[in-house]
Amino acid sequence: MDYYEGQTASLTRTISEADVEAFAWVTGDANPVHLDEEMAARTRFGKRIAHGMLVGSFISGLLGSQFPGPGTIYMSQTMKFLRPVYLGDTIRVVATVIAYRADKEILTLRTEIFNQGGDAVLSGEAVCLVSDVVGVPVAAQSGA
Repeated sequence: MDYYEGQTASLTRTISEADVEAFAWVTGDANPVHLDEEMAARTRFGKRIAHGMLVGSFISGLLGSQFPGPGTIYMSQTMKFLRPVYLGDTIRVVATVIAYRADKEILTLRTEIFNQGGDAVLSGEAVCLVSDVVGVPVAAQSGA
């Protein structure tokens, strides 16, 4: 596969109560700001919010399933949480190639997540080993 600067892929997902509850159960993160509507109403957010790491985990879904695709191995991921994501929000996860080191088959991507209003809720950078990627990525596009 040829990777080039500006190549991009995205996915869209609506955050459900079931997503938040399953993430809480799997991780053990039972913070009431995620699970208790009454408690969350008394916070600066005014209502329940999704776990930041739940939101960030959709980057992994994009990278491992669509682009670069199956066989992608994470080497690192940075994340900066910019805004809360509420239950019912629809997020768009975007990965954009910013560098490719062909000799080591290491791909660096800008990773961003936006809410339904187009506001950035997360920004970061992923570094992936792509030597074992199988098949052709289905969602890769050129440009932003």
